[in-house]
Amino acid sequence: MTYGGHFQKGTRVMSRNILFLFTDQQRFDTIGALGAPFVKTPALDRLVREGIAYDRCYTPSPICVSARQALVAGLPPHVTGCVDNKPGETSHPTFIERLTALGYRTHGVGKMHFLPNLRDMRGFETRELSEPAGLDDDYRRWLIEAGFDYVDEPFGVRSEYYYLPQVSQLPAHAHHSHWVADRSIDFLRTRPQDRPFFLWASFIKPHPPFESPTPWNKLYRAAEMPAPYRPDGYEEQLCLWNHIQNRYKYRDAGTDDLLLRTMRAAYYASISFIDYNIGRILDALGDAIDDTYIVFSSDHGEMLGDFGAFGKRCMLEAAVRVPLVLRHPGARGAGGRVGTPVSLVDLHPTFLSMAGSAAADRHVEGDDLMQLGSAGERFVYSQFSEKELGVYMIADGRWKYAYSAADEKEWLYDLDSEAGESRNLIGDHAAEPEANRLRARLLARFQRDGYDAAVDGGNWRTYGRSEMPDDPDYGLLFQDPKGLQNKVDKLGPYAREILPESMRERRSIREGLRRSGETS
Repeated sequence: MTYGGHFQKGTRVMSRNILFLFTDQQRFDTIGALGAPFVKTPALDRLVREGIAYDRCYTPSPICVSARQALVAGLPPHVTGCVDNKPGETSHPTFIERLTALGYRTHGVGKMHFLPNLRDMRGFETRELSEPAGLDDDYRRWLIEAGFDYVDEPFGVRSEYYYLPQVSQLPAHAHHSHWVADRSIDFLRTRPQDRPFFLWASFIKPHPPFESPTPWNKLYRAAEMPAPYRPDGYEEQLCLWNHIQNRYKYRDAGTDDLLLRTMRAAYYASISFIDYNIGRILDALGDAIDDTYIVFSSDHGEMLGDFGAFGKRCMLEAAVRVPLVLRHPGARGAGGRVGTPVSLVDLHPTFLSMAGSAAADRHVEGDDLMQLGSAGERFVYSQFSEKELGVYMIADGRWKYAYSAADEKEWLYDLDSEAGESRNLIGDHAAEPEANRLRARLLARFQRDGYDAAVDGGNWRTYGRSEMPDDPDYGLLFQDPKGLQNKVDKLGPYAREILPESMRERRSIREGLRRSGETS
């Protein structure tokens, strides 16, 4: 695939526009046109019909902040220093900075999750900020001005309710997904016509809580939904981080299949409401769609009860594999499917190529997707956390190898086999060459970069195994809105401390982990 990056406007050659549509925590298997049987996504289906779908796209890190940092920098987490939802190195140039320098009118709407400063521009000329962190951001100010100041948790209720399906406290026109589309449409209508634009429309959903406005919240019903995928012996495919997430998100004390099916219906409803708003943005492009590259993707996936797990932070496909669709101007290459493994890291050089820049920074790791061939081996990588809690992955499109330091355990999967991820092939004599090949390549990568938090003398650095605390309430997540205690204090005889000292002491699941073995 080789497509140019410029078009003629009058007598002036201009770069193509770029529209980046991005969601949070959307699984790879949630687009109707790509085979999802239970979810309606007509806008994304259109992009698939008119664009190119990358069937094996992986996130560089199955967690919000480090995935986004890797994406904008074009570098893997062990290089950016951002391996979790914590600040990492932010001095690496972003593709947004490069596009602005190339003359693009750059604008961001919605959740970017740039730490340590959520208001960081990272190269954008302008941003309309919306973050789920209790900030006085643009969306919350808009809610107050629109008369919704009484809504404390506009993205849904967290803590004990984190994975419980909810109806939004807001009507459809005031919901965050609608607001992102509104602000994006306003930008498209008022943008300067003598400059190409880069617009990043970033939705917080379908990240939990799974809440949608009426009537979207009942678009799908629990009775229609299948139970999560739990093959025989599924517990063997889980790493420590799966258990940590289940604990602090209140999901490790047993399962109720009907609740899980309701959860899945609510998750799909969030996706369909996003899809509706993506359709509004595409309509607002009008004739400019033929001069615009459109990219759709997500930062990571969601386990959604598969393997008895919830959230992300692991290397199973539901968490680490994401949708990626690229629509070229004029719908060139329409209906194409690419099976070569790719990564969100590849978007950095791809966006620059779309802008007609052949001088992509040589420090970036990704490749231009528009020049990607199908010949030869290609590997993609992912990482979450590091040192004693690090989880690492390498995949070549068919085979996937993962290692968890906390478990001191390896996994190898043949993704093309019927067994898929239901069978760990580590120890299988026939698959041993594949495990050795991928392990060696992953270790060599870290050793080449001097990343000794993961490697020691050409082998995995060992820290001793980590285990969950015995107390089943140790590490529960509390994400109460700012000022909640003050409101409870005004309840007269009902007032009480909503987070007693005994509960605060048990909040850090990392501090509660038990360790075994020798530390090297």
